[in-house]
Amino acid sequence: MDDEAQDKRANPSFSREVGAKAARKLKGRRNGAKGVGFGLGMMGLIGWSVVIPTLLGAALGIWLDRHYPGPHTWTLALLMAGLALGCFNAWHWVAKEDKEMHDEQEDKD
Repeated sequence: MDDEAQDKRANPSFSREVGAKAARKLKGRRNGAKGVGFGLGMMGLIGWSVVIPTLLGAALGIWLDRHYPGPHTWTLALLMAGLALGCFNAWHWVAKEDKEMHDEQEDKD
């Protein structure tokens, strides 16, 4: 037996390390790398998840102010409610992606 073969058998952590690297490589090939396009798409998703509820709240508020005028403005109240809902929605997407990134990182270790 040569010395290199004896070192590999004597060091099981080396075998585990090689196995882990091979598994990461195979997983990377299956999943593909997340590039710039993914990041831009995620920014767009987060942006629209804030903008759409905000605009819908403002539109509903304008309609309510025209049809049911009162001492308080519905537009401002529903605009803020839509903004809060949109921010919560964006937070949800970011937390989901962060969790997936941490899960992938744990798989690599």
